[in-house]
Amino acid sequence: MNCFIPLFASGQSEIDTAFRIACGDLTGNVALFQDGLLNRPAPVILAGADYSSPWTRDAAFNTWYAGFVCPEVARNTLLSVLQKDENGIITIGGEYWDKIIWAIGAWQYQLWNEDAAFASVALEAVEKTLAIMEREERDSADGLFRGGACFQDGISAYPDQFVAADWSSGIAGYLQNLPPGAVIASTGGGLPMKALSTNVLCCEAYRIADRFRRLIGLPEIHAEQASELRAAIHRKFYRTDTASYRYLLEAGDSAPVRQEGLGYAFALLFGIMPEAIRGELVSKVYRTAHGLPCVWPQIERYAKAAGQYARHSGTVWPQVNAAWCIALADNGFRREAWKETVLLAEKAVRDGMFHEVYHPDTGLPYGGIQENGREKGIVEWASCPRQTWAATGYIRMVLTALLGLRVDSNGLSFSPILPEGCDEIRLEGLHYRKAVVNLTVRHAASSCAAEERLIPAAASGTVELTMNVPSYFKE
Repeated sequence: MNCFIPLFASGQSEIDTAFRIACGDLTGNVALFQDGLLNRPAPVILAGADYSSPWTRDAAFNTWYAGFVCPEVARNTLLSVLQKDENGIITIGGEYWDKIIWAIGAWQYQLWNEDAAFASVALEAVEKTLAIMEREERDSADGLFRGGACFQDGISAYPDQFVAADWSSGIAGYLQNLPPGAVIASTGGGLPMKALSTNVLCCEAYRIADRFRRLIGLPEIHAEQASELRAAIHRKFYRTDTASYRYLLEAGDSAPVRQEGLGYAFALLFGIMPEAIRGELVSKVYRTAHGLPCVWPQIERYAKAAGQYARHSGTVWPQVNAAWCIALADNGFRREAWKETVLLAEKAVRDGMFHEVYHPDTGLPYGGIQENGREKGIVEWASCPRQTWAATGYIRMVLTALLGLRVDSNGLSFSPILPEGCDEIRLEGLHYRKAVVNLTVRHAASSCAAEERLIPAAASGTVELTMNVPSYFKE
């Protein structure tokens, strides 16, 4: 097993310390595990210090955000959540509605590593899983996919009608305890709702399937599906009267506007939002004192006491903030991206680790309140320590918000900024395919033009890169 921990120094104490903590939380959560397509125990990335296995969505987020730190381990992690049936057909395992997020992590791994054998497996897994979702959860009337929201497996992310008779903590409990007369309008018997984030993930998965096809040398066949779904998402979820995107459709949600953090992040990052409205939408997004909440406002049944917030609506989950930060930076909103980065760094340094969930008002570790069985009722949950997707998310936030890191089929590019008071940034030992990148960013005379530099995908060996930034960035 090889882990290539990059070294980062900006002279900003909290940012640099949090980066080291993040690398420690990531590598500290690597452990032996066997499942899925792994035929023997192999090192994988666990979901966190309180978890004994990877989860599909965690595998995707962690590989997306910082799989380059330990590429072999990231590959193992992705393979560990796949499944093969008796006919040898490979699909993605995990909770049915958002497991397609695996495609995001798989493509990011491929961009950083150029792995032909993995590409073939990934294409089959993504296409076969999409086919199942089309058959079981796609609504032919509007072209959208039914199911819950990405990562939102807790019942506290959903309206009252989905609370199960046994007060189950998970949205899946609704399906196991259907009330009398309940109708499930899906072939697969899934959740009768449509979520913004999950539909955007399906749209991007079609595009990723075609990218894998192009890489392998097969004809691209999913462009029409992606285009039709993209149009359907904007048409059905966007509200012209409020200039905002809905969180859920067909879920009996009484709130006129409810903002989904990952839904907004994915819609901005993956091109669902038309360019003409992006600036207005970003300016109107609600942020708590400690960053973008996972859902806002929280589901009303939890808002009975001041300072209490639902575990899956109202609280701050760092992997959501990381996705939002990447989307902001990729679309030119660097100031907003930097603010999210600073807020998360402050928490990590204060606690000496990255927690799973934070209180939106105090910024302290806080698991939020949620149902937990008929006897216990609504209780406060724990915020798990050393949560991996929070740590990997921070690593990517720093590299994206400050250094403008982007990776695509052409290569790895940087367009750095320097915060006020920072004269130099140094990044050493960033492993990219067959190259090792060392980057120095310096403040230069104001007459110097801002730079963007590309490291080609075919680069190899040690790449020394020095870039000049003409002016300071002010918060």
